[in-house]
Amino acid sequence: MKSFLGLFFQSPLISGQNVYFRTSQKNHYMHIAIAGNIGSGKTTLTTLLSKHYGWDTHFEDVEQNPYLNDFYNDMQRWSFNLQVYYLNSRFTQVQDIKENNSTVIQDRTIYEDAYIFAPNLHSMGLMTTRDFENYFSLFNLMETFISAPDLLIYLRASIPTLVDHISSRGRDYEESIRIDYLKRLNERYEAWISTYDKGKLLIIDVDSNNFKEDAEDLGKIIQGIDAEINGLF
Repeated sequence: MKSFLGLFFQSPLISGQNVYFRTSQKNHYMHIAIAGNIGSGKTTLTTLLSKHYGWDTHFEDVEQNPYLNDFYNDMQRWSFNLQVYYLNSRFTQVQDIKENNSTVIQDRTIYEDAYIFAPNLHSMGLMTTRDFENYFSLFNLMETFISAPDLLIYLRASIPTLVDHISSRGRDYEESIRIDYLKRLNERYEAWISTYDKGKLLIIDVDSNNFKEDAEDLGKIIQGIDAEINGLF
């Protein structure tokens, strides 16, 4: 580990200013990622934290995704195509973050695709064993070329909260999402987070923290992030 001699923190409160730690050797730019189920508020929090800290953003590719509408209309037919698309998109993002000379906050991680969405589709009979094994083999290869985020923020939310958020944003392709599908995803998220050991982890209870509407609630998250990133190096 690098010596703490000469280490100082550059304040994140100035809009548009990158947050990083500086040593006498070089700057260290961080990779922050937000994980959570559909409707948990990842995109909203990514946007708010980017504005507060001046971090660059990498959002989940939703609007340009050529498989999403087809997937929600026929999950069994399009599950493998969708997951491979996301795997490629997320891997590209991580490579870009690695080469980027600024701190980046990412909306959803490559681990969620591999450990939550793909195995959930497989267990529901919506992805064949052959396709799932092929998919996971590809993920295992990709994982050897990436690093985990410096800090992972997990948005924990109950099913009623997820449904409320999904309904309020009014995306046509999400109207067909079933409650049991969200419940299965939530169970897998909790199982994954309970064993996550790849780096720093901050858990936010979305049921009791309305960061979208309440500046005080957002401030609590920022305080938690500040405490975690001050202990990274």
